[in-house]
Amino acid sequence: MMKKLNKQAGFTLIEATIVLFIIGLLMLLILPNLTKQRDQAQQTHARAMVATVQTQIDLYLNDHPDKQQVSIDDLAKEHYLTAQQVTKVKALKIHVVGHEAKG
Repeated sequence: MMKKLNKQAGFTLIEATIVLFIIGLLMLLILPNLTKQRDQAQQTHARAMVATVQTQIDLYLNDHPDKQQVSIDDLAKEHYLTAQQVTKVKALKIHVVGHEAKG
């Protein structure tokens, strides 16, 4: 004759609390790495935008050799940069000094 257990199926409050605690600890370990990765991605994006602007400056100067000074507005007006790129450049505070893009 088999005895039936009268235990209910499911988690007890203690078990659920322990699981949530463990998940919380894992999140604390993961979040700093995610923040670091996001910062590195933003820095890489900024460097890529500086390189893009520098390439467009070089192309602009190739087409306009008489220009002594180049600005982001010149590049936008002559369609060397799109409106979206200009917005990103301004958000990243990239500026042109002489014939070089600085970020």
